[in-house]
Amino acid sequence: MSSHVARQQFICITVAIGGLLFGFDTAVISGAITLIKNQFALDTVMEGWLVSSGLAGCILGVLITGLVSDRIGRKKTIALAGIMFLISAVGCAFPPSFSVLVIARMIGGVGVGMASVVSPMYIAEFAPASHRGRMIAYYQLAITLGILLAYFSNALLVNYSHHSFNSDWSNWFFHTEAWRPMFLAMAIPSVVFLALLTRVPESPRWLMSRQQTAKATAIMQQVRSADEAAKELAEISKAAGRASARRISLTSPAIRLPLMIGIVLAVFQQFSGINAIIYYGPSIFEAAGIDSSNALLFQVIIGAVNMLFTILAIRWADKYGRRILLIAGLTGIVVSLVLCGLLFYTNNTQGPLLLILMLTYIACFAFSLGPVTWIVINEIFPTEVRVKAVAVCTLALWIAVWMVGQFFPWLLEKTGAAVTFWMFALCSLINFVFSLKVVKETKGKTLEEMEEVFIAPH
Repeated sequence: MSSHVARQQFICITVAIGGLLFGFDTAVISGAITLIKNQFALDTVMEGWLVSSGLAGCILGVLITGLVSDRIGRKKTIALAGIMFLISAVGCAFPPSFSVLVIARMIGGVGVGMASVVSPMYIAEFAPASHRGRMIAYYQLAITLGILLAYFSNALLVNYSHHSFNSDWSNWFFHTEAWRPMFLAMAIPSVVFLALLTRVPESPRWLMSRQQTAKATAIMQQVRSADEAAKELAEISKAAGRASARRISLTSPAIRLPLMIGIVLAVFQQFSGINAIIYYGPSIFEAAGIDSSNALLFQVIIGAVNMLFTILAIRWADKYGRRILLIAGLTGIVVSLVLCGLLFYTNNTQGPLLLILMLTYIACFAFSLGPVTWIVINEIFPTEVRVKAVAVCTLALWIAVWMVGQFFPWLLEKTGAAVTFWMFALCSLINFVFSLKVVKETKGKTLEEMEEVFIAPH
């Protein structure tokens, strides 16, 4: 591996750790919620508010990123997200009241929202065209790893809480109120993330958009060969010239197509039911004959399948292309959801078939919709509107997360599992047709070449 490639890998993996913190923050609440509920005697409304406060913060974080990233730069915005994660970890571990705990969760949500916009976008701006799909997929892999780490650290801390402790403070922190170290554990990757970021440069494309050509050139020469750096900088400069002449904004007709593609992929990623199915998973495993009390086993199986097939996406995204992965994955998703619904409709949920179908669904999601949505959203917009357009698409994704979270339990209760699965299958079928007819291939093209594919001429 050349020094240029090694530097690219280090920078992209470091920035992808923002995804790990995202995954950890969203998953850590699953192990802590019962303990917090008992300690603070929460009713269902307050319990719901504690869980959804992170989502409220997340939407705020997306909006903030859209405003600040173009002004202060990608690197500083990523660092700001890391600081939010660290504040949240400490604030959630030592809140003087329930209200402060909610505020600390919200601050963590702001970090999640910021990271979900700026981390994959920075990687897209930084990675070479030939490896960009793989490198953006590192971000999705980091999310799955963060979720797994949260599950493991929660399980370890629950196990540790059964030990005897020498001091009153240790007994209080690790036994009586064992939810506190669960949150504090996130401080460790947060500090590592912030330390590694000191060795990460600013995005050359952002520097070029701020007429800081000398800085952009110096950074590009560290991560590309001399010829590659010169060619890419010339393309960026040429695109900047076109941008100043056309003055594109979010409301310009020229970016209607990429904006539509980004929003539809973001919303239908969630309308495939991924979060709802993971939430409903313990019941499905129970129906398949696996002891539901072993929640960690369920989470580890799901997490392991998710990670394994995300690694396949990293290998395949630049080899086969984004559309192929989307279409293949969505085919598997639609078939597995239809068959899952059929098993519930015929009351034939005993045995391993339901379990196999569910894991098939998770696998198909993990190599297609999961990473490819993030890849495409971060590739298809020109530099001058990229952060705002990506923020709009990411905001649409988080609103879809909220909608599924709000309406899934109601849907399950009113219509039953079979109809719910079929509705997710219908949404995924719509996404399949959209990906087949509208989404264009982005494999191997530079971000500047992408403009010729996606940006309609005036």
